Amino acid sequence: MILLSDLEGLTRKLIAKRKSIEEVKNRLINEILTYKDNLSKKSAECLANAIIEEVKDSNIIPESNILRPVLNYPKSGVSMGLMGVGSRGEGDFFIHKKLAEIAGKPSDRRVLLHPIYHDDAGAIEVNGRVLVAAVDGMHSRLSDFPFLAGFHASRATLRDIYVKGARPIGMLIDLHLADDGDVGKLFDFEAGVSAVSMLTEIPILTGSTLRIGGDMVIGDRMTGCVGAFGIAEDSSMLAARHKVKPGNIILMTEGAGGGTICTSAIYSGRHDVVLETLNVQFVKACKALLNSGLIGKICAMTDVTNGGIRGDANEMSKLSNTALYFYEKEIKSLVNPKVLDLLESKGIDYLGVSLDALMIFVPEDYVEDIMAEVRKARVKIEEIGFVEKGTPKVTLMTSEGEKDLNLKFRESAYTRIKKVVGEDAPYDLEELKIKVEKSVKKAIEKRDFIVKYIRSMD
Repeated sequence: MILLSDLEGLTRKLIAKRKSIEEVKNRLINEILTYKDNLSKKSAECLANAIIEEVKDSNIIPESNILRPVLNYPKSGVSMGLMGVGSRGEGDFFIHKKLAEIAGKPSDRRVLLHPIYHDDAGAIEVNGRVLVAAVDGMHSRLSDFPFLAGFHASRATLRDIYVKGARPIGMLIDLHLADDGDVGKLFDFEAGVSAVSMLTEIPILTGSTLRIGGDMVIGDRMTGCVGAFGIAEDSSMLAARHKVKPGNIILMTEGAGGGTICTSAIYSGRHDVVLETLNVQFVKACKALLNSGLIGKICAMTDVTNGGIRGDANEMSKLSNTALYFYEKEIKSLVNPKVLDLLESKGIDYLGVSLDALMIFVPEDYVEDIMAEVRKARVKIEEIGFVEKGTPKVTLMTSEGEKDLNLKFRESAYTRIKKVVGEDAPYDLEELKIKVEKSVKKAIEKRDFIVKYIRSMD
């Protein structure tokens, strides 16, 4: 199976290791011929020579107070994998927090939700109404299953709009496929998004398609994202995460998972479970709440995705400065039986993976009305916990007593490779965080320097 080879990255790495130009060229030729077996060795050699020359030229950065900071990035010495970025745990949340700091707090008072809130979506007031925007990347392991990648990425971004109490009005697509990828992958991904569009009656408005790395990356790996926009009638409708209040009752709808569960099923040889994820139950539940007018009674909503209940609950507890309590039995009853069987048979903690369920925080007075409306839409929903005032924490109430539902460094390991990598933090996590902090500081300093330079040109 063809995957991906970053010829430019490989060349830079080998040159940095002080390999001879001949060694670098031979390695590149081997890589090129591995992926492009229709090329002659002479053609591969021409490509290799061109790559080496381009990389060498790009490495010659002039002594300039402006160009050097523009062209160089603040190296931290910490890799994505080591920090657990994308793995929906402590390391990933830490990096997202740093990204939000760089984005900063907007000076525009119309902005209602921005990255510092660590919410599902952003929001800004426009002419008395609220525009809500969200974006979700496709699951990285679904590159060879484009329809599923498109279906679940689009469904995920729509969920993020709905849980803010907004009605989605359109979607956009950004799709990237490596040089040797069959264009059929593009069409299959688009079909997956289009299927969700048809099922939810939310149109695809625009999109972009590019090659990953242009001529410098070979293979057939695909990546991309789907974004969405929605409208809420006013700011009081925004069911933001930080609005969780003591006394709230926690409700949750049924969950059969999305991209994460698909990936776990496919790479466990349980392909039948994939079909369980092909639904729009979440959308049905949200539409029912919007149509009933009950959205305005809800304090906060989220989809159970980022590291499962472990991840989302811990984040919401910290943002709202409250203690959350969950009933294990009720949560488990809402996990699709086939999905739960897959997870338990593979030793995967269902509390630490994306279930794609809807979690609602609401005053007790409106619990019965909300559950009734959701059930009318033929979606299962149950009361799964409550909120108390106190030090932020998440507690799971089980038949064996109360247990801390702590956030792990990574989400539950749901594939064999993830089990090998593990869920625990590196022993030097605090040291890694210090390195990251320094890199963040340099990035902010660079931003401010360049902004000042550009403004000085006026």
